[in-house]
Amino acid sequence: MLAFIKKKYALVRAFVWAKVVAFCELLVAGFKKVVGERIYSICIGYAVLGQVFVQTQNRKVQAYYDAKVDKTSSYYRPVVRIYRVFFKTALFVLIYLFIVETNFFFLTGEMPSVDDLQNPKLSQASEIYSADGVLLGKFFAENRTPIRDFKQISPYLVKALVATEDARFYQHTGIDFQAWAGVLVGIVKGGDRGGGSTISQQLAKNLFKTRTKKGFAKTGILGYIPGLNKLIYKSKEWVTAIKLERFYTKDEIILWYLNTVDYGNNAYGIKVASKAYFNTTPDSLNIQEAAILVGLQKATTTYNPKRYIGKPLAENKAWKRRNVVLAQMVKAGYLRKVDFDSLAVLPIELHENEESPYDGTGNYFKVAVAKYLNEWAQKNEIELDLYRDGLKIVTTIDSKMQIYAEEAVEEGMRSTQKAFDNHWSNQNPWVGEGGKEIPGFIDTVAKRTDYYKYLATKFPKSPDSIKHYMKDVKREMWVYSRNSMGEEKRTMSSYDSIQYYKKFLQAGMMTMDPYTGHIKAWVGGLDFKYFKYDHVKQGRRQPGSTFKPFVYTAAIDGPKDLSPCYTMKDAAFEVEVENEKGEMEMWRPHNANGSFSGRELPLKRALAGSINSIAARLTNEVGADTVMYYAQKMGIKSPLKPKASIGLGSFDVTLYEMIGAYSAFINEGMHVEPMLVQEIKDQNGKVLQHFEPTMEQVIRKESAQLMRFMLEGVVHGGGTGSALLFGEGDVLLPKDNRYAHVFAGKTGTTSNHSDGWFIGMSHNLISGVWVGGDDRSIHFRTGALGEGSKTALPIFKRFMIKVVKDPMLAQYRPQPFDKLDRRVVKKDFDCSNGGGEIVDSLQVSDSELDSLNALIDQSNEVTNDSTGSPK
Repeated sequence: MLAFIKKKYALVRAFVWAKVVAFCELLVAGFKKVVGERIYSICIGYAVLGQVFVQTQNRKVQAYYDAKVDKTSSYYRPVVRIYRVFFKTALFVLIYLFIVETNFFFLTGEMPSVDDLQNPKLSQASEIYSADGVLLGKFFAENRTPIRDFKQISPYLVKALVATEDARFYQHTGIDFQAWAGVLVGIVKGGDRGGGSTISQQLAKNLFKTRTKKGFAKTGILGYIPGLNKLIYKSKEWVTAIKLERFYTKDEIILWYLNTVDYGNNAYGIKVASKAYFNTTPDSLNIQEAAILVGLQKATTTYNPKRYIGKPLAENKAWKRRNVVLAQMVKAGYLRKVDFDSLAVLPIELHENEESPYDGTGNYFKVAVAKYLNEWAQKNEIELDLYRDGLKIVTTIDSKMQIYAEEAVEEGMRSTQKAFDNHWSNQNPWVGEGGKEIPGFIDTVAKRTDYYKYLATKFPKSPDSIKHYMKDVKREMWVYSRNSMGEEKRTMSSYDSIQYYKKFLQAGMMTMDPYTGHIKAWVGGLDFKYFKYDHVKQGRRQPGSTFKPFVYTAAIDGPKDLSPCYTMKDAAFEVEVENEKGEMEMWRPHNANGSFSGRELPLKRALAGSINSIAARLTNEVGADTVMYYAQKMGIKSPLKPKASIGLGSFDVTLYEMIGAYSAFINEGMHVEPMLVQEIKDQNGKVLQHFEPTMEQVIRKESAQLMRFMLEGVVHGGGTGSALLFGEGDVLLPKDNRYAHVFAGKTGTTSNHSDGWFIGMSHNLISGVWVGGDDRSIHFRTGALGEGSKTALPIFKRFMIKVVKDPMLAQYRPQPFDKLDRRVVKKDFDCSNGGGEIVDSLQVSDSELDSLNALIDQSNEVTNDSTGSPK
């Protein structure tokens, strides 16, 4: 068998050699053809002369060698063998290092390039800022904010690091051969082998991920062989460490190292670690704190000081590790023994300030920003990694208004939730048609949860086991509190938890500058920690009467070219429509109060009173397709259909697009797209992208002014939004200014009171609020509690009261709208002779208007207090 293999090997070698000779002959022939016969002959001549010279020199060297070396000596052959082994080893090492450096034939995987070494890319957190410069939070896979200046590091930290990790750091050039000799001695003795990696090698490992890179090109063929892969990644670290020593000073290497290290608890880099454990900066660390952070690098879990809070020192491994580091500082001459003795007995003192991606305000907004930027980068074919690139993202949010919006939602929903719980008492609020509880509602919801799906996979043939774990197994858990601010601890099963949370009403709120599109506040829900679903942009719900302004815009700006004083009869209306089954049936909308006045009302009055019969009749007159056209033109991107019911808000939309669409009413017919981000900067502060508002003229200026004037009547003309100005407790405007037209807006309520809306506008702000259950079947049973004027409007009012009271937000204090100029607006808008018109607040005294609004309150059968809860 061996002979056969040798024979085959000889044949293969002969074949390969023949191919090499043939290839060389081909090269010679090609060379001869290119340079010509004469030059080729000259080159051959020189080659022959060179060969003769080399042979002559070799003979001289051989003669000198024979004269000096005694080949008959007994030491001759051993010395020759040693030299041969040495030179062969040296040659092998050189070839091996060449293969490692060049990744020859993809054997060892890639090495960092010169550019990588000179401009290393360090994964760091991107920071998100408000328009007024407040840090709102971070995006990070590794929470890291690098330090750029060595002087910002405590000298104790440097000494502790060098003494513990690399005592000869300032003597070696990347590899500490003396330390490796100690490792070998330890291996031979069978004791503690110690560690031979220098700080430079550890930096190479941390910075270029030499041990964690995945993929054929990055790992190499040999990198998949157990045992051999360790030699390869160690070799990469050696070579890279030597290169780092060439490119950087010792101080810079320490700075880079401290920026790369993982300190546990999602704290990467010394700056974040100093804040997370001691709520301080790296330059202010004392000697004990420095020793703890250096000691953590051996094992971030085992030596994490947070694990041992309240435990005796004898069991505190973090305390023991800190003292080991201090002892190493004594050994290295950085700390006196007497100082060590006094420091070693001190306990560990932590001042925790751990950061989370969801710290601070605007968590729903942060998620929306991340999604927007990722979509923008993909659309523009830009490489963007929010979680690693260390970007500075300047948003449009105003930090004060964001806080006020969150407070308004929190306070308003506490009041509304209390009313909701009292309203349903001990009954479940998920009801179908006829007000009857939906059977199996929670069971259906439970089956959609990840935990149920996990149990179904684990117990595919045992439904009783699933039921046991879902309903019977109870545990302590933190939940969003129903009765107080924040959260509380309760003992619940998974089933109990689902039932508990389904009884909550939800809310969303957004505020925008109608001229720039800058979003000033964004509240997607009650609390992001417990409710991740965003009710600003993610959730789509029926807008109800807040959609009616698009009907009136289509009538005024569209082909019909109507005026606010065009009259229509408030009477029963019916039209034949196609239902979901494709069958024709009669559709008969009714008014919110269940009756029709039979009066001819101008459009201005009909919008202020939110008369459904007239909105439906007007939709039929101008055409449902025209209403849909205007809604889409003004910014509604959710799917719509030209159905008869479109004018009453029967199609689901988002709060985000509704507020954007309303901008045209304030901005003289110009629609401005809501804007989340102003600019993106890189980690060095260079502006990478500046964003400008996107605007489009969507309706005529005159139409916009007339629509705004009509929406003023909703608030100031005794319409459905009049509760904004009146009520007990804090008032939004002083009484002497209460009747100036400073607000416009529209309330909205859907069938069964499932959704309550209010969109309010001042001269330079638009704010929208939605309130409702997670499911449409969860709602109030009466309009006296569930209308948008009772659920959503009070939140808007709370928010604006806070804005008005803040002197730092004086520019957003509501100012009277410009009065319509008859020289510019040609259509009739006075309607003084249009029967049924609600009295214009500009034409009556304060006492008359107070009496009028008292009558309106009585007709609504409920009076709102300052919190928006009925009494």
